[in-house]
Amino acid sequence: MRSPASGLLTATTLKLHHRSVKKSLLLVPGLLCDDAVWASQTAALADLAAVRVFNNGGIDSLGALAESIIAHAPERFALAGHSMGGRIALEVVRRVPERLIGVALLDTGYEPLAAGEAGEREAAGRYSLLATARRDGMRAMARAWVQGMVHPRRRGDEQLIEPILDMFERHTPDLFAMQIKALLNRPNATSVVSGLHCPTLVLCGREDAWAPSSRHEAMAGMIRKATLEIIPECGHMAPMERPELVTTALRKWLEPILSLG
Repeated sequence: MRSPASGLLTATTLKLHHRSVKKSLLLVPGLLCDDAVWASQTAALADLAAVRVFNNGGIDSLGALAESIIAHAPERFALAGHSMGGRIALEVVRRVPERLIGVALLDTGYEPLAAGEAGEREAAGRYSLLATARRDGMRAMARAWVQGMVHPRRRGDEQLIEPILDMFERHTPDLFAMQIKALLNRPNATSVVSGLHCPTLVLCGREDAWAPSSRHEAMAGMIRKATLEIIPECGHMAPMERPELVTTALRKWLEPILSLG
């Protein structure tokens, strides 16, 4: 084979070039979240993968949000979703499982809206928050909502709380309404979870009041190649509350995946 100097690549050069191209890690934020929720992980994992955050736009369906990610994703990629982003990730898996090299599900769930009174309570609670946002503004709503989203001892931690409030305030009540509709109409993803065959990280804060550790233990038990990580002294906002521990767990999940092929 002719050398690179002659204008053609040798087999060795092609192999080195292939190795130099980073594989992709796509990150999906949760309800009213954006790049900020993944800021620590985006920076810390850039040496391993080409990291990209897919923010949730003005779409009121988890399936449609998943389709938007698929349309802009590379042919093969690892995917991590936090909270509502985990549910969107499962909808990506439902549609293109063959394109996933790994999945991480953080502080999330897989079941549809509960029937009867329990589902009605969830819907009423979400629409009450929306009413507060329309009446008093997004930051006022977020200040009340965030109290149940972080570990109780972090509720007065301004270095944690203020960036969360800033993040929520960047979104409008109309977008909030669309994302609520998407969540309330969420499909049952039980079969998607049990059908996962790629290496899967299941992670949550031990004190997550929105997506409890028992749910994540159940998810991990359904997945053949699952790793379960319960982050101590941590609520629902794990990537921001305990960024170092979350990054460490993601790195342990990613490294063997990215070394293949």
